[in-house]
Amino acid sequence: MKKIIVIGGGAAGAKAASKAKRLNPQNHVELYCESENIAYSLCGLPYYIEGSVDKIEKLIIKTPKDFIEQGIQVFTKHTASEIYPEKNCILINGNHIFYDELILALGAKVEIPQIKNSDAKNIFTLRTLEDGIKIKEKMLISNSVLIMGAGYVGIELTEAFVKHGLNVKLVEINERIAHDFDEDFSKVIQKIIANKCQNKLETYYGEKVVEFNTDENGGFRSAVTESGNEIFADFCVMAIGAKPCVEIAKNSGITLGTTGSIDVDNRMRTNITNIFACGDCAQKYSVITRQPTYIGLGTIANKEGRVAAINATSQEHYETFDGILKSTITRFFDYTISKTGLTMDEAVCNSNNINLEPVSATVVKKDKAGYMPGANEITLKLIADKRSGELLGAQSVGTGANVAQRINTITSALQSRLGVDDILHLDLPYAPPFSGSIDPVLTAAYKLKDIINK
Repeated sequence: MKKIIVIGGGAAGAKAASKAKRLNPQNHVELYCESENIAYSLCGLPYYIEGSVDKIEKLIIKTPKDFIEQGIQVFTKHTASEIYPEKNCILINGNHIFYDELILALGAKVEIPQIKNSDAKNIFTLRTLEDGIKIKEKMLISNSVLIMGAGYVGIELTEAFVKHGLNVKLVEINERIAHDFDEDFSKVIQKIIANKCQNKLETYYGEKVVEFNTDENGGFRSAVTESGNEIFADFCVMAIGAKPCVEIAKNSGITLGTTGSIDVDNRMRTNITNIFACGDCAQKYSVITRQPTYIGLGTIANKEGRVAAINATSQEHYETFDGILKSTITRFFDYTISKTGLTMDEAVCNSNNINLEPVSATVVKKDKAGYMPGANEITLKLIADKRSGELLGAQSVGTGANVAQRINTITSALQSRLGVDDILHLDLPYAPPFSGSIDPVLTAAYKLKDIINK
């Protein structure tokens, strides 16, 4: 039996605590988190605001009572402030708690830039259930909104607000929307968003907000950009990303990686014996480049929490988590936007480190037999190494779920380190309602092979 302390009640912490208890019911497992709500779907918040999810409670995966019934002691509104590794002790709400194994699932926090009046009323971030409730309440009595950030959350919130009739002012510090895609794909996405929103969307790309103006009640009134634009709206949502929570780890001597997150090995171990880290606070490694990388996703957090629990519980049996592809997907009205592996930009940046000569091919093709009702265009880009033929990544956009189908296929190929020739031999299923006789994945691979052979 071990005493296992888990800090953090998000996806990674909840998974780690549950798995540790299931592996050995004799383990004494305690779960501590700062918030009142634990184990909820952060990714579902834009869809609660939009209305696809009608009740906020539906986003709660497990309540504290559920964990208690499982035999796990849960402590909400508890803040860990200091770790004493040499004593196997952590300070929580002023109390010294001793442990045999410590799992840090500290999560990430919203980046709030140093902007004048950023603490004004009606300026929101979206990280908690309470945030989602407040934003929806404000949306329902408003006519306009300013969104800072045109990444996934910014795109999802744009859809939500436009569906409710609001005029959206979208401000992005980069020169293009969805800047983690290649520029050609960003332009495709940008055109789709403009067409779907029509006169309900104003965009400000390459603009940096430097000041918020307030009204006589101290509420948000407008944002001023570095170029001098003043953008008025009823409220503002900052969707500009999050950074890992690492302060308590750093102060206790736990090593941080080059990404600023906690450095861990493939068993989720930190540099200090019997301390593990997982989820949004932990550094990741790219399956393709083997270089450190970072992204905060619930899917990854769940996997890491599971691995951390297995390795904290047993010294005889272990499990590894060997890297990520940064596979992502989102919806914008009836469009699906997705990517996996390296973009062309990322492949070029890594070309010297790992000896790559990246090439790409893009195809635009019907997602099913052209004579079938509902056949729509899908745009698919494949990236590979010209020298080895190894597949490196893919990006796709189109209507319906068929985009996800293609990206999932390529994700499996990337995980198996397949080459373009291997893709050409995939026995993909075919029927007119689902694909043409030559699937878009194969068409893109044929085109890419021709480029490689030139």
